[in-house]
Amino acid sequence: MLSCRPGCGACCTAPSITSAIPGMPEGKPAGVPCIQLMPDLRCAIFGDPRRPAVCGGLQPSAEMCGPDRDHAIRWLTELEVATAPTMAIGAAASAAATTASSSAASTAAVALAPR
Repeated sequence: MLSCRPGCGACCTAPSITSAIPGMPEGKPAGVPCIQLMPDLRCAIFGDPRRPAVCGGLQPSAEMCGPDRDHAIRWLTELEVATAPTMAIGAAASAAATTASSSAASTAAVALAPR
């Protein structure tokens, strides 16, 4: 099993979380870092029972994580857009573009380019 990459935090940023998170009772939209993401990009509530089930269910994989954080952000953004309800796609893509551009401007165009 693959371990989380130090200094990544892509799983805590790219996907939306619809269940309550301590400090974010309504969850969080895609592309917004979780309030529990610490400056070193680790989860402050890892192992805590208040951590949303979706967080524990998302396990690192070579396909998702790839060689670097930018790959993980792109992969998770594409998954978010592909699985978002129709009305939420624009908001998810917009939030993800903001995240991707702050991470690496060149990767945002790749992640959100029409296919």
